[in-house]
Amino acid sequence: MYVIDAEKCTGCGVCASECPTEAIVAGDVYTITDACVDCGACAGECPMDAISEG
Repeated sequence: MYVIDAEKCTGCGVCASECPTEAIVAGDVYTITDACVDCGACAGECPMDAISEG
């Protein structure tokens, strides 16, 4: 499952818009839920490089 580094995340929302399973939850810092299917779409689009495989 992918994880978001809270120190790098700016809450821009790009990752959430790319997630095909809506596994990314909005907030000051975004989080990834268990609905993640490890597709990597979010990691490829994050402008802050805040998402990685965990």
